[in-house]
Amino acid sequence: MSAATGLRFRLVSFGRSLDPTLLAVLGALTLVGLITLYSAASDHPGNFGSQLRNFAFAATIMLVFAGFSPGVLKRVAVPVYAFGLAALLAVLVAGVSVKGAQRWLDIGFTRVQPAEIMKLGVPLMLAWYFDRRAGTLRSLDFLLAFLIVLLPVGLIARQPDLGTALLVLAAGFFVIFFAGLPWRWLVGMGATGLAALPVVWTLMHDYQRNRILTLLDPMSDPLGKGFHTLQSMIAIGSGGVFGKGWMQGTQTHLEFIPERTTDFIFAVYSEEFGLVGNLVLTLLFFVLVARALAIAGNAATPFSRLLAAAIGMILFTYAFVNMAMVSGILPVVGVPLPLISYGGTALVTIGMACGMLMTIQRHRKLVQS
Repeated sequence: MSAATGLRFRLVSFGRSLDPTLLAVLGALTLVGLITLYSAASDHPGNFGSQLRNFAFAATIMLVFAGFSPGVLKRVAVPVYAFGLAALLAVLVAGVSVKGAQRWLDIGFTRVQPAEIMKLGVPLMLAWYFDRRAGTLRSLDFLLAFLIVLLPVGLIARQPDLGTALLVLAAGFFVIFFAGLPWRWLVGMGATGLAALPVVWTLMHDYQRNRILTLLDPMSDPLGKGFHTLQSMIAIGSGGVFGKGWMQGTQTHLEFIPERTTDFIFAVYSEEFGLVGNLVLTLLFFVLVARALAIAGNAATPFSRLLAAAIGMILFTYAFVNMAMVSGILPVVGVPLPLISYGGTALVTIGMACGMLMTIQRHRKLVQS
């Protein structure tokens, strides 16, 4: 067998080993995202071409991570977490401030946001930690796990970037929950959280408090703080059952929807495809999350199981928070809609996460009990 033939055989075998359900739903969501972005960015056609390149790069990243074994992911868990923590500390010392937020590091040819690393770095670290403690978990282990989560969350919240901090906190919590967090802990944490709300309110920045107040009464400042929420709700409602049609959204093309290619792209989609389109999109995300949880159920090790389950719930959190934010159910936070919103960083993160799911599925248990 020639070298070229051997390489082709290995590539074909690798392609066949990828999960077809996961690939199909990712392809469908990618298509929906490109169609919606084409309409939302019709006055900036360069964004569409840039997003095509972003998707190509994210797909490449996904395939690279799919080629790794779960053992490789396990070995890099601690270094990735440590690097991310060090980068967050560097942001506090020498970070670049933009619009009052110190979230970026200037590395010469570009700027990077270290908080993005922790969206996957924290679940990786916790999955590694609980895999090592499997069968011997004690209360102290859960306390240390929460410390692993709260260190980067605190650093990210100080930037300030409350949206990303909450996403990293959620990602870590999901791993701890699936590791067997006792229900009495959940009850205690819920009670403590409610009791701490007045203190949290006083510690919040003015713009964060304004977002919550605007959620409760967007009409209090319809042309200012409430503009985003009101215009997105108008767009969603005007779509009706079947929508106004692709490229026919008046709120979109008259530029009433702010940030319509990024955080508020769901309003564009809802206006043009209506309730029926929303049901289709919700179904696609449901299949994506369900498939991730099914992969977790078939995983061969505690590390793989916890990581896959956390990734599934992270994808759910992204989709739910964005849709709820745009619909006026949650305060406005900077959370993109997975595979739909414009942007390269979020796509790369999703590509890494889905590549991890692919390799966990490829190395699943051969015999199910």
